[in-house]
Amino acid sequence: MIGFYRIADMIIRVESIYEDVHEYCRSYGCEETTPDIDVVITPDDLLYERKKSEAEAAISPRAFQGGTDGMLEELAVYRKMSETLPILNDTFLFHGSAIAADGNGYLFTASSGTGKSTHTALWRKYLGERAVMVNDDKPLIRVTDDGAFVYGTPWNGKHRLGSNIRVPLKGICILERGEKNEIKKVDAKDAFPMLLQQAYRPSDIKALEKTVKLLSKLTENVTLFRLKCNMDIEAAEVAFTFMSEMAGENRK
Repeated sequence: MIGFYRIADMIIRVESIYEDVHEYCRSYGCEETTPDIDVVITPDDLLYERKKSEAEAAISPRAFQGGTDGMLEELAVYRKMSETLPILNDTFLFHGSAIAADGNGYLFTASSGTGKSTHTALWRKYLGERAVMVNDDKPLIRVTDDGAFVYGTPWNGKHRLGSNIRVPLKGICILERGEKNEIKKVDAKDAFPMLLQQAYRPSDIKALEKTVKLLSKLTENVTLFRLKCNMDIEAAEVAFTFMSEMAGENRK
């Protein structure tokens, strides 16, 4: 089964064993048939994903556990795509919840279970139609000489929250739980360990080296934050007000 998809300004050809992945990526389908990336899934790819999922589930009860071969193939497609993107398109996959507010992108990242999705849901409640989900789980980030951009992808979390859009990425925020809502700017040295942990790290050494370079360049293009927050709507007000003001200062 073959399909063509436009993801992060790249044409991806997917040759799959099962139909599931094509339904999963349907909203990203395109008519172009000259691919930038050719993804071909084999039974060995599915076996790798099953073993990896079982190993992760043994470590963390929150990890993906089992699933059909069709679901495993969805993971295999994004993994193969992500192995190639850093070198081909200065782009890498990142684990976080990305939202656009007034046309600018803000990305929240944290350890699993901290509340990334809950926080961006508060932004949508606070800002209403001014806020649009970009991707609630695995957005793509492209780093260029003109700045950084965050893209929606089909891999947008269990609630399928996201849009097939690209917006300029103005801020990345490391999220922590706290009783009070407090936000501050942080420097690259403080943020880089978490950014590296949350970025997809390719198995190919050259692609991995490129990813690290892109992360370093990213910290020069976006403002970095650390937010301690609770689950009250005030958390969104505090975060949006501070982060949007900093983004405005950076445009001057």
